[in-house]
Amino acid sequence: QVPLVESGGGSVQAGGSLRLSCAASGWGNRNLYMGWFRGNQRQGVASIDTGDMTSYADSVKGRFTISKDNANNTLYLQMNSLNPEDTAMYYCAAGQGRPSWPLKPFVYTYWGRGTQVTVSS
Repeated sequence: QVPLVESGGGSVQAGGSLRLSCAASGWGNRNLYMGWFRGNQRQGVASIDTGDMTSYADSVKGRFTISKDNANNTLYLQMNSLNPEDTAMYYCAAGQGRPSWPLKPFVYTYWGRGTQVTVSS
């Protein structure tokens, strides 16, 4: 198991920023790739693999940045220029190996419970 706990969600006005965090216990020596998803459909937002290669959904490119701090076992999602369409529950996810489709939820094994992001116009 890789417990994942998200934080950093909240309510902001359009144009604002938020930074989400995901604390991952047991990251250590596991060959993990990680990602952020949103909504009931678990739409892929961003992912990062063990080589720090990143992938982004077209809707967030240039606005969101995924990063990780291996020393602190923490994944981040910096979200800038937020708009109401970004409103959703955001989930952190992790999997092992090298995914062929890093923004598809079915390649991830471990999931957090989510943190709510609400953007008002």
